[in-house]
Amino acid sequence: MFSTTGDDDRRFPPALTEVSRIEFDYGDEGVDFAPYEAFRSAEDTTDWLRHWTANHELDAAGLRIFGQDGSGGLAAIWYARRRRPLAEQPVVFMDSEGEVGVVAGNLSDLLWVLADGGPREAALHGEREARPDEALAAIAERHATTPRRPAREIITEAQAEFDTFEDDIFELCR
Repeated sequence: MFSTTGDDDRRFPPALTEVSRIEFDYGDEGVDFAPYEAFRSAEDTTDWLRHWTANHELDAAGLRIFGQDGSGGLAAIWYARRRRPLAEQPVVFMDSEGEVGVVAGNLSDLLWVLADGGPREAALHGEREARPDEALAAIAERHATTPRRPAREIITEAQAEFDTFEDDIFELCR
Protein backbone atom coordinates (compact mmCIF):
# COMPACT_ATOMS: atom_id res chain seq x y z
CA MET A 1 0.00 0.00 0.00
CA PHE A 2 2.83 2.42 0.82
CA SER A 3 5.90 0.65 -0.47
CA THR A 4 6.27 1.51 -4.15
CA THR A 5 6.09 4.98 -5.58
CA GLY A 6 8.24 4.82 -8.68
CA ASP A 7 9.30 8.30 -7.58
CA ASP A 8 11.97 9.04 -4.98
CA ASP A 9 11.54 12.79 -5.39
CA ARG A 10 11.38 14.38 -1.95
CA ARG A 11 11.37 18.02 -3.09
CA PHE A 12 8.96 20.00 -0.96
CA PRO A 13 6.26 21.72 -3.04
CA PRO A 14 6.41 25.55 -3.00
CA ALA A 15 2.79 25.71 -1.81
CA LEU A 16 3.62 23.62 1.26
CA THR A 17 6.66 25.79 1.91
CA GLU A 18 4.34 28.79 2.06
CA VAL A 19 1.90 26.90 4.29
CA SER A 20 4.76 26.08 6.68
CA ARG A 21 5.25 29.81 7.28
CA ILE A 22 1.66 30.31 8.48
CA GLU A 23 0.92 30.37 12.19
CA PHE A 24 -2.20 28.29 12.75
CA ASP A 25 -4.77 29.58 15.25
CA TYR A 26 -5.02 27.02 18.03
CA GLY A 27 -7.74 28.90 20.00
CA ASP A 28 -10.71 27.12 21.56
CA GLU A 29 -12.01 25.90 18.22
CA GLY A 30 -8.88 26.53 16.17
CA VAL A 31 -6.88 24.30 13.88
CA ASP A 32 -4.41 22.01 15.61
CA PHE A 33 -1.83 21.67 12.84
CA ALA A 34 1.89 22.29 12.64
CA PRO A 35 3.18 22.08 9.07
CA TYR A 36 6.80 21.08 8.47
CA GLU A 37 9.31 22.96 6.31
CA ALA A 38 10.32 19.74 4.52
CA PHE A 39 9.13 16.16 4.20
CA ARG A 40 10.24 13.82 6.95
CA SER A 41 13.04 11.54 5.81
CA ALA A 42 12.21 8.20 4.21
CA GLU A 43 13.89 6.37 7.10
CA ASP A 44 11.99 8.32 9.76
CA THR A 45 8.70 7.83 7.90
CA THR A 46 9.23 4.08 7.63
CA ASP A 47 10.20 3.87 11.31
CA TRP A 48 7.08 5.82 12.30
CA LEU A 49 4.75 3.65 10.13
CA ARG A 50 6.25 0.44 11.50
CA HIS A 51 5.63 1.60 15.06
CA TRP A 52 2.16 2.97 14.29
CA THR A 53 1.05 -0.34 12.75
CA ALA A 54 3.27 -2.64 14.89
CA ASN A 55 4.19 -4.18 11.52
CA HIS A 56 7.99 -4.06 11.23
CA GLU A 57 8.01 -5.37 7.66
CA LEU A 58 6.44 -2.27 6.11
CA ASP A 59 8.18 0.24 3.89
CA ALA A 60 6.72 3.75 3.81
CA ALA A 61 8.26 4.84 0.50
CA GLY A 62 4.78 5.83 -0.69
CA LEU A 63 4.23 8.43 2.06
CA ARG A 64 5.48 12.02 2.28
CA ILE A 65 4.78 13.36 5.79
CA PHE A 66 4.47 17.14 5.86
CA GLY A 67 2.87 18.10 9.18
CA GLN A 68 1.34 17.00 12.46
CA ASP A 69 -1.20 17.90 15.08
CA GLY A 70 -0.50 18.43 18.77
CA SER A 71 -1.09 14.77 19.65
CA GLY A 72 1.41 13.53 17.06
CA GLY A 73 -1.06 12.59 14.32
CA LEU A 74 0.52 13.04 10.89
CA ALA A 75 -0.57 14.53 7.58
CA ALA A 76 0.95 12.91 4.50
CA ILE A 77 0.81 12.79 0.76
CA TRP A 78 0.12 9.18 -0.23
CA TYR A 79 1.35 7.84 -3.58
CA ALA A 80 -1.85 5.99 -4.42
CA ARG A 81 -1.98 6.86 -8.12
CA ARG A 82 0.72 5.07 -10.04
CA ARG A 83 2.88 7.12 -12.39
CA ARG A 84 1.23 10.41 -11.40
CA PRO A 85 3.18 13.37 -9.98
CA LEU A 86 3.19 14.25 -6.31
CA ALA A 87 0.74 17.14 -6.78
CA GLU A 88 -1.89 14.67 -8.08
CA GLN A 89 -1.66 12.27 -5.13
CA PRO A 90 -4.21 12.12 -2.29
CA VAL A 91 -3.55 13.53 1.16
CA VAL A 92 -4.27 11.46 4.28
CA PHE A 93 -4.20 11.98 8.03
CA MET A 94 -3.21 9.29 10.52
CA ASP A 95 -4.10 10.20 14.10
CA SER A 96 -1.91 9.20 17.03
CA GLU A 97 -4.92 7.39 18.53
CA GLY A 98 -5.51 5.22 15.45
CA GLU A 99 -8.07 7.27 13.54
CA VAL A 100 -7.31 7.70 9.85
CA GLY A 101 -8.91 9.65 7.04
CA VAL A 102 -8.50 10.84 3.50
CA VAL A 103 -8.30 14.63 3.51
CA ALA A 104 -8.07 15.59 -0.15
CA GLY A 105 -7.72 14.00 -3.57
CA ASN A 106 -4.66 16.07 -4.47
CA LEU A 107 -2.37 18.83 -3.23
CA SER A 108 -4.46 21.57 -4.81
CA ASP A 109 -7.60 20.45 -2.99
CA LEU A 110 -5.59 20.21 0.24
CA LEU A 111 -4.84 23.93 -0.06
CA TRP A 112 -8.59 24.65 -0.12
CA VAL A 113 -9.14 22.33 2.87
CA LEU A 114 -6.46 24.21 4.80
CA ALA A 115 -8.06 27.52 3.83
CA ASP A 116 -11.32 26.18 5.32
CA GLY A 117 -9.86 24.36 8.36
CA GLY A 118 -7.17 21.78 9.16
CA PRO A 119 -6.54 18.26 7.83
CA ARG A 120 -7.39 16.42 11.04
CA GLU A 121 -10.39 18.54 11.90
CA ALA A 122 -11.77 18.31 8.40
CA ALA A 123 -11.17 14.61 7.79
CA LEU A 124 -12.06 13.24 11.21
CA HIS A 125 -14.59 15.77 12.45
CA GLY A 126 -16.83 16.51 9.49
CA GLU A 127 -19.49 18.12 11.63
CA ARG A 128 -17.20 20.98 12.68
CA GLU A 129 -17.93 24.43 11.39
CA ALA A 130 -15.64 25.87 8.72
CA ARG A 131 -13.00 28.30 9.95
CA PRO A 132 -11.81 30.21 6.87
CA ASP A 133 -8.29 31.59 7.03
CA GLU A 134 -7.40 34.52 4.76
CA ALA A 135 -3.66 33.81 4.65
CA LEU A 136 -4.20 30.17 3.70
CA ALA A 137 -6.85 31.16 1.17
CA ALA A 138 -4.32 33.50 -0.44
CA ILE A 139 -1.83 30.62 -0.74
CA ALA A 140 -4.52 28.43 -2.29
CA GLU A 141 -5.44 31.18 -4.75
CA ARG A 142 -1.79 31.41 -5.86
CA HIS A 143 -1.11 27.67 -6.16
CA ALA A 144 -4.34 25.70 -6.53
CA THR A 145 -5.29 24.28 -9.90
CA THR A 146 -8.72 23.14 -8.75
CA PRO A 147 -11.66 25.43 -8.02
CA ARG A 148 -12.39 26.59 -4.49
CA ARG A 149 -14.93 24.37 -2.75
CA PRO A 150 -15.92 23.83 0.87
CA ALA A 151 -13.61 21.45 2.76
CA ARG A 152 -16.49 19.07 3.48
CA GLU A 153 -17.19 18.68 -0.27
CA ILE A 154 -13.51 18.07 -1.07
CA ILE A 155 -13.15 15.51 1.71
CA THR A 156 -16.36 13.69 0.84
CA GLU A 157 -15.21 13.39 -2.78
CA ALA A 158 -11.74 12.13 -1.80
CA GLN A 159 -13.12 9.67 0.76
CA ALA A 160 -15.49 8.27 -1.86
CA GLU A 161 -12.61 7.77 -4.31
CA PHE A 162 -10.40 6.11 -1.69
CA ASP A 163 -13.17 4.41 0.27
CA THR A 164 -11.05 1.44 1.37
CA PHE A 165 -8.21 3.52 2.85
CA GLU A 166 -9.18 2.93 6.48
CA ASP A 167 -9.72 -0.82 6.00
CA ASP A 168 -6.48 -1.11 4.02
CA ILE A 169 -4.52 0.62 6.79
CA PHE A 170 -5.97 -1.56 9.52
CA GLU A 171 -5.15 -4.69 7.51
CA LEU A 172 -1.49 -3.64 7.78
CA CYS A 173 -1.66 -3.48 11.59
CA ARG A 174 -0.43 -6.35 13.70
